[in-house]
Amino acid sequence: MNNTPAFSGVFGGGGLFGIGYGMGVVAGLRKRGIDLSNSPMLGTSAGSWVAAATALGVPFSALASLPVPRFPNPKAGVLAASAEKVFGKSNSSLVHVVTCQLPSLRRTQMSGSDFPLSSLVAASSAVPGLLAPQKLGKHFYIDGGVRSGVSVDWAHPSETLIVIAPLAGAMFGPFGSFVERKMRREMKEWIAKYSGRILLFAPKESTSHIATLPQHLFNKEKALAAYEHGLNEATNAVL
Repeated sequence: MNNTPAFSGVFGGGGLFGIGYGMGVVAGLRKRGIDLSNSPMLGTSAGSWVAAATALGVPFSALASLPVPRFPNPKAGVLAASAEKVFGKSNSSLVHVVTCQLPSLRRTQMSGSDFPLSSLVAASSAVPGLLAPQKLGKHFYIDGGVRSGVSVDWAHPSETLIVIAPLAGAMFGPFGSFVERKMRREMKEWIAKYSGRILLFAPKESTSHIATLPQHLFNKEKALAAYEHGLNEATNAVL
């Protein structure tokens, strides 16, 4: 008997812009009949928020209502407290996140079965220099994007993998190209392992114009615009 799920998701980083874009794509896919809320999902940084929100049925409007922390913010627990306002102390076995363990910076996958999603997204989103590391168990963790922007190679096996990469595609010129090249290598690894199909969503040219500077990634207004663009891209995508 084949227990491979029809869909799985892997969602990359990109600040508030990435959360908006990712949530928009997920909403657009739902309109097309692809509901990822019961599918295994792996998230990195912004993508961890998208995965947690999708699994728990938290709408983008709830995420958008959260206050944006001041950056840099060395105070411990800032992100976890913010995430707890929308995710509570809920767990979900469908959600895994990518973090980097300190001090080795080892890329680490962590399960929503083992820790509250609010703690996991805080760990996966703790951008070095901007936010304090998050303690989980005996170790401290920082943003998983330090090692890989998307970690497609670690995505769950499925017939079709939905890849959402907010910092690839047309984003940020050379930096976007770097993220794209690494992601493409990871996609080849995943296909070689699981022989599944990949549907990739990365910002088109018109979407990339929303965020043209790094600081734009943490601007709520641009995140709201990114949601609408992600929604439109998924609604009109060839599936």
